[in-house]
Amino acid sequence: MPHQGGLSRRAGWAGGEPIANLLMAKTLAHPELVSLAAGFVDHRSLPVEPTRQALDAIWSNPEEARAGLQYGTTIGYPPLREAVLERMLQADGRSRRDLSVSVDQVVITAGSNQLLYLVSDVLLDPGDVVICGAPSYFVYLGTVGNLGVRAVGVETDQHGLIPEAIDGELARLEAAGELGRVKAIYVTTYYDNPTGVTLTADRRAALVEIAQRWSRQSKIYVIEDVAYRELRYYEDDTPSLRAFDPDGETVVQAGTFSKSFSPGIRVGWGILPPGLVEPVLAQKGNLDFGSPNLNQHLMAKVLQMGLFDPHVERLRAGYREKIDAILGAADELLSPIEGIQWVRPAGGLYVWLRLPEAIDSGLSGPLFDRAVAEGVLYVPGGYCYPKLGRSPRKNMIRLSFGIQSCQGIRRGIEALARAIRQVH
Repeated sequence: MPHQGGLSRRAGWAGGEPIANLLMAKTLAHPELVSLAAGFVDHRSLPVEPTRQALDAIWSNPEEARAGLQYGTTIGYPPLREAVLERMLQADGRSRRDLSVSVDQVVITAGSNQLLYLVSDVLLDPGDVVICGAPSYFVYLGTVGNLGVRAVGVETDQHGLIPEAIDGELARLEAAGELGRVKAIYVTTYYDNPTGVTLTADRRAALVEIAQRWSRQSKIYVIEDVAYRELRYYEDDTPSLRAFDPDGETVVQAGTFSKSFSPGIRVGWGILPPGLVEPVLAQKGNLDFGSPNLNQHLMAKVLQMGLFDPHVERLRAGYREKIDAILGAADELLSPIEGIQWVRPAGGLYVWLRLPEAIDSGLSGPLFDRAVAEGVLYVPGGYCYPKLGRSPRKNMIRLSFGIQSCQGIRRGIEALARAIRQVH
């Protein structure tokens, strides 16, 4: 049957963004609120001066300026693709030969979400299955939902996706005759949104092995989202999931400069298995003929001039103060309330809070409106769970410390503590 109003089925699957709309409406209606909801970067940290220097360098060379103002290629600006690949290899301590990778497998996109959409669109038919964490990145859950794809959630813990849980779900799907519908496993490997956890090295190796072992009826890819890798405040870096895929046939890596440099420039990338490059480029060509070319020239110049890494260090220093502020406030103000727990992330922008079992943090529960009345906004954790698989927990909260000052973070936690005590 056609969708009501003559729209496509996909339009019906998209549904809209109720939580985003609601949070925006609440913020506009109550400008005095401390928002610990929006996953935005700190407005004061945006790289105005590095961007000016890079643009000045481009404008000083008329030929380079014209090249940036002209159409580019669908796959992206070659110097930027080279820089992206080299940065990944250096961070992972690997060579191109080690990982069987070339610059021909690097695609530049308008942010990492476009890459996630493109890869999902070329891999997945309506009714297919993506396995992901429960909880997981709710924007990607919306992306696959818009494609008519079933997201199935499996259990996670403080170390990320649990390999045994993935094995168990794949065995269940095989018994149900649906293993052939499983096309991908999605994971944010660094400082996950929403949980803040980082997938451990042993689980990274296990995840690649599981995907390869279960690719019996159809190929199962692992989609690795590295959006937050640069936002590391404590502990050492860990090689990416791509480093555990030496043949380069299993892992799709999606990255972005939105969190580490500027979301307004909208430059992301994918490092793809060879067999996905042409299908992704064909689909991308149908959409935009290539991501904004000037933005790609700008990011390439920022990297070439050595402006990126000093900015990231300044960013880390600022966010380190904020993560200390939110965890310190939680220790002081939330830990006395029985039944509250949280993950202590080493990076990223989020803290995942678990409330006493009896408290419903959702929009229909008592806490959300009480928190707004006290002066703080949060994301109800229930929105971060896939519809299938492990049941959602109603007592979870995602807190983001990105846009608030340290003083604002403390006021927000104070308000949240008051609200929890009133409904507990």
